[in-house]
Amino acid sequence: MKVLRMLIVPLLLLVATLSATAEEVKEYRASMFGIKSDGVTVNTRSIQHAIDYISENGGGRLLFYVGRYLTGTIHLKSNVELHLKEGAILVGSTNPYDYDYCEGRMDMGLIMAYKQHNIKVTGQGVVDGQGRQTALNRQQQIYLGFITDDYNNMRYDRASRRPNLFYFRECSDVTVDGIIAKNSAMWTLHFDQCDNLLIQNVSVDSKNYWNNDGIDVVDCNHVLVQNCYVDASDDAICLKSHDASKLCQNVEVRNCVARSSANGIKFGTMGMGGFKNIKIINNQVYDTYRSAFTIASVDGGIVDNVLVDSLYSANTGNAIYLRIGDRRGKRASLRNVTIQNSTFEVVAHKADSGYMYEGPIEDNPRNLSPASIVGLAGNNIEGVTLRNVQIIHDGGGNRNYAYRGTSNKELESIPEMEKAYPEFSQFKELPAWGFFVRHAKDIVFDNVTFTLMHADYRPAVVMSDVNGVSLKDVRYHFRDSDKPITKPAPLILHKCTKVEK
Repeated sequence: MKVLRMLIVPLLLLVATLSATAEEVKEYRASMFGIKSDGVTVNTRSIQHAIDYISENGGGRLLFYVGRYLTGTIHLKSNVELHLKEGAILVGSTNPYDYDYCEGRMDMGLIMAYKQHNIKVTGQGVVDGQGRQTALNRQQQIYLGFITDDYNNMRYDRASRRPNLFYFRECSDVTVDGIIAKNSAMWTLHFDQCDNLLIQNVSVDSKNYWNNDGIDVVDCNHVLVQNCYVDASDDAICLKSHDASKLCQNVEVRNCVARSSANGIKFGTMGMGGFKNIKIINNQVYDTYRSAFTIASVDGGIVDNVLVDSLYSANTGNAIYLRIGDRRGKRASLRNVTIQNSTFEVVAHKADSGYMYEGPIEDNPRNLSPASIVGLAGNNIEGVTLRNVQIIHDGGGNRNYAYRGTSNKELESIPEMEKAYPEFSQFKELPAWGFFVRHAKDIVFDNVTFTLMHADYRPAVVMSDVNGVSLKDVRYHFRDSDKPITKPAPLILHKCTKVEK
């Protein structure tokens, strides 16, 4: 009997502890605070009151049931969870003056949080920013002369009352789980200098206006983005570094699908501090105008220790673009990048056709660009490995249409373009169809296959000014053919040292 009591008492204590833990998460219906679901009533003040009340009284969950909840900016507070049940839609106001700036910032959002902890947005509901109409209403204010703005080429200042859907800054223990985030007026999910960030099972639809990124992780630490679908009219999943004293680090992007009229998965363009310890695992990119995967280190920051594993891309304008530039007079670095177990398909047609805001049609067309690793003279990209990688390329390059040769003179005439905005197309014509490498050190191609769909006058791979090249089991062949490409010579090495084949 004594032994039985010794077993039962701890179990009862455990049950009591679990019950107490469950009771700690208090739930509040939105209707308790007079929040209306009619889609007409502007609920900004009542939703904010509910959030403030819950935070001040120990925290809890604010429940939104079926309906349309119209609101301007709401500020999420510590220990509060917004939970949207299936059929619940949090709807952004289309009046641009219903949105607040973040304290001390020019950033604004529909759902905002600043220096808060343990905050969540969860559920199966929708956050709809009505962003296109909000942006157009702001545009109308400029036309009428009520607002002065540097309006150029149908775009106005992105920091001038064009709200993100989410903007969280300097927050910790943040979760966004399960929701549909759509129709932002600017970036959709924007997280800046946050710590311990989980974004999962989220669907992002952000094609309403210019510069509409999907998910932006800026100078954050300890981040997991997983099982998300992102469709955006700018970069789909983007890591950035806006502060030279910070790093975007310890980030993992896993099991996501991305579609974009810009880039699929991108580091930069802003890279002031840099990026360290990043894993991009088992993701897919499709119907994407620019690069499936790109790193742009052009603002003096560092890039170190990046793993891309099992990335599959289809119907994209470019496979890979790794670039060092010098926009600010500060030396950047890019090193220790591994891309493995991945397949990239590059097509000649416009991969993002059908977007409301497509990528630009260039004034001076070019032959289809190769994947590229491009440093600067005297500032190499270092330690890049491609392992078990296949690049399927449409090819079709025509020397009578646009030409770049492979003589010493022609290769050395390719401009540095260190101040230019970093895109795979910035050099216009490049001398390879599959891969171009310049100003680099310790480049490894291990079990890499280049498949050409249509004949091309260019070689598959051109390397120029590379110190340390290892080529192991690299193959070049035509579609549906085991016969290797021999003309033109598939590989050109120019001023390369320490070459192993």
